[in-house]
Amino acid sequence: MTTPALVSRLPHVGTTVFTQMSALAAQHQAVNLGQGFPDFHCDPRLVALVDEAMRAGHNQYPFMTGVPALREAIAAKIAALYGHRYDSAAEITVTSGATQGLTTAIQCSVHPGDEVIVIEPAYDSYAPAITLAGGVVVPVRMRVGEDGYSVPWDAVTSAISPRTRMIVINTPHNPTGSILRQADLDALATIVVDTDILILSDEVYEHMVYDGEAHASVSRHPVLAERAFVVSSFGKTYHVTGWKIGYVAAPAALTQEFRKVHQYNVFSVNAPMQHGIAGYMQDAQPYLELPAFYQRKRDLFREGLASSRFSLLPSDGTYFQCVRYEAISDLPEAEFAKWLTVEAKVAAIPVSAFYSEPTESGIVRFCFAKKDETLQLALDRLARL
Repeated sequence: MTTPALVSRLPHVGTTVFTQMSALAAQHQAVNLGQGFPDFHCDPRLVALVDEAMRAGHNQYPFMTGVPALREAIAAKIAALYGHRYDSAAEITVTSGATQGLTTAIQCSVHPGDEVIVIEPAYDSYAPAITLAGGVVVPVRMRVGEDGYSVPWDAVTSAISPRTRMIVINTPHNPTGSILRQADLDALATIVVDTDILILSDEVYEHMVYDGEAHASVSRHPVLAERAFVVSSFGKTYHVTGWKIGYVAAPAALTQEFRKVHQYNVFSVNAPMQHGIAGYMQDAQPYLELPAFYQRKRDLFREGLASSRFSLLPSDGTYFQCVRYEAISDLPEAEFAKWLTVEAKVAAIPVSAFYSEPTESGIVRFCFAKKDETLQLALDRLARL
């Protein structure tokens, strides 16, 4: 029997670098600072609330748009933090993780031939989702110097064409650890104000902004909020990446189109976890305390690397630290990341993996969302290089 031929919709896409590096780390018993997930447990209170929801019988399909109590809690949080009140019934949708929210926003908005501007380096799900929708990725590269990464808004302006449908932004930014500030939002607003261009704002690390800075959510900005899908993640905020629950906030007209796609690619999201998170959100302290929690880990990791041969770039947000390694090796980034995993027993992610076209900056990314003892073990190994 002959297997039918299949023409790939994503001919240039293979297994993600995160899967590859995590597998390599496991194979060589390396400390995995590559893939972005914690190696510590979430709050037992959250687990207890989910257990309580299961025992209370919340085990059937919930509302397609999300459990009302959870949508109301999300709307209240956004209003309290960013001053913008979304209608919980018409403008908030609970998703099966942030990646599903991002993909659905693209699927409902982008038509064949539409152009989507993506700021690179970029989270690796954006481009495939755009391609599957028939859109065209228009990459704009961030600038990187001693002060870290920044978005060249002049280059974004130059990339605009009559076919531009959407601009994808990410703050705090994966993989670079940079953040957008009010001036960046104002620059973006100036670009789109008299256009029909949509904004897709990936804000999954919204509660990981350091050194007293405030998260510059698109929800804060009236010009941007009226044309934006804003995406966030409970997995990142509550240390439960395996639960795959996030949400999308958008104006009612955009949400209506979003839900048309959402109902067919997911329909609804894990019911007991939604109820548990809704109860847990009644206490704001877990996410209000998150910046201090992760800043301590960031500082621990940076201080440990300060005496190494790595050169540290700023990490203003997320739980990622980018470093230059030119004093250690002249290998290309992907090869250096493999060498580091096999020889030094510490896994990292090459930043080159976050570009649509080959690029080499001599930079890799570490994740510091780990137990202190995990970070210290990695630091001891990295100090020997």
